[in-house]
Amino acid sequence: MGIEIRRCEPGLVTGTMPVTGNRQPTGILHGGANAVFAETLGSLAALMYAGPDGNAVGLDLSCTHHRWVSSGTLTGECRPLYERESVASYQIAITDGSGQRTCTALLTCVIRRGATRRRAGHPQDDSRRTEH
Repeated sequence: MGIEIRRCEPGLVTGTMPVTGNRQPTGILHGGANAVFAETLGSLAALMYAGPDGNAVGLDLSCTHHRWVSSGTLTGECRPLYERESVASYQIAITDGSGQRTCTALLTCVIRRGATRRRAGHPQDDSRRTEH
């Protein structure tokens, strides 16, 4: 995919991705490449929010493809929309080399905190048992 992370800090994750190597047979950027790029940036943001012993799992991803691109390098910028105890949502804006938006993605992740940050008896523990 050729994704390079440029900035990775709480509240902002940015990166770039080349169009070359990520095209459909028709010669334009594959929509799935936009999705991979967006989820990569959003997942990094969610992992940072989850903390060093936490984890984040994608729950929902939607991408609106505003315009097609056939060459160049895309830039993605991920910012949080909502971050709470067990869920976080991010908006990822993808732009082309001239700064025009080509895709807007929304990613929602389930957040699992590390053992030291969990509340006692919280349903996010690892011991899920079903009794019959």
